[in-house]
Amino acid sequence: MEKDIKKQLEMLRRGVVEIFPEDEFVAKLENAIARDRPLRVKCGFDPSAPDIHLGHTVQLRKLRQFQKLGHVAVIIFGDYTAMVGDPSGRSKTRPQLTHDQTMQNAQSYLDQVRKVVLSDRLEVIFNGDWFANMDLADVIRLASKMTVARMLERDDFALRFKEGSPIAISEFLYPLMQGYDSVMVRADVELGATEQKFNLIVGRNLQVDAGMQRQACITMPVLPGTDGVRRMGKSLGNYIGVDEDPKEVYGKAMSIPDGVMRQYFELVTDFSIEEIEAFLAEGAHPRDAKAALACRLVQMYHGPDAARSAADEFDRVFRKGKMPEEIADAIIGGSIIKDGTVAIIGLLREAKLVSSNSEARRMIQQGAVRVNGEKVEEIDARVPVENGTIVQVGKRKFASVKLA
Repeated sequence: MEKDIKKQLEMLRRGVVEIFPEDEFVAKLENAIARDRPLRVKCGFDPSAPDIHLGHTVQLRKLRQFQKLGHVAVIIFGDYTAMVGDPSGRSKTRPQLTHDQTMQNAQSYLDQVRKVVLSDRLEVIFNGDWFANMDLADVIRLASKMTVARMLERDDFALRFKEGSPIAISEFLYPLMQGYDSVMVRADVELGATEQKFNLIVGRNLQVDAGMQRQACITMPVLPGTDGVRRMGKSLGNYIGVDEDPKEVYGKAMSIPDGVMRQYFELVTDFSIEEIEAFLAEGAHPRDAKAALACRLVQMYHGPDAARSAADEFDRVFRKGKMPEEIADAIIGGSIIKDGTVAIIGLLREAKLVSSNSEARRMIQQGAVRVNGEKVEEIDARVPVENGTIVQVGKRKFASVKLA
């Protein structure tokens, strides 16, 4: 374990919004060093989708820092909390998932999480280990630990209540379930996004009720997406996935607005503060900073060879205006072809270049769709296709037609 408290604090304060109570946190670190007893640092993830993106890695990287300092990372996969859905920052009730769905997602999550955290000093726990064994009496006892008035102090609940928007009773259970997780794993520290502060405090209170020492809490920023405005999210299309193709990761990173570059450097890379200041110094070219960021992101999750290949491909396609060296085949069935032509929206869907008809229409209206280099301007256009026809959406998505 790192014995220098100043070094521990310097590393752990990086990119943090708030540590509370900070005096308790410092005391926990000092005690851990004096007794050579690592802290148990908890972070929970609800596997509500099968993939993680850079937004998730903000907290995972903080866990990794704790591990490097000699502490234990305790990752809780909320197979039961995911069925409720975290109401933090939500304006409406989340759709409920089945337990089978959450467990399938959890396996995919775990494979990707291991790309970020260290394999030693790591515990991975499912909160179904205790919630699955609760009966109704247990749930009632847990629910009795919180009043409705206290729940309505949460900003999101208060706003929805004021507006007359529905709040499911199950949503009131979520903070209690997350807090009870802290009791069950005997957490010394819990990490969470800024919007989860209420839930973190509930954990402290439930630990006191259980006769335990209270956890200290650390809140982390919410990473903006590649649009630079909204939080990163797959449903918003502004995400960079940990498991995405290296060329896609590189290209997306190069599209990040200048105004959020510092947040990306500080929160999702291991560049030193001195290196970051040099990249972002007055007079430095933003493109060079983005290239360094893009290269580091690909290297972190796919290795140095993939990073070099992605950089070369980006330079070839976007700076020299050439086609990618490798373009994936898109199998186009004869059922949608008529007289050698196909509706452009159907072609984009079949080629898996868009996820929906609405996205296809939006891309066409933005002038982002080309067939054999020719821009498609009408959403109801039919275009000729044959083996080898090149379809392009935006700057990074290409497909080569192969007739079935």
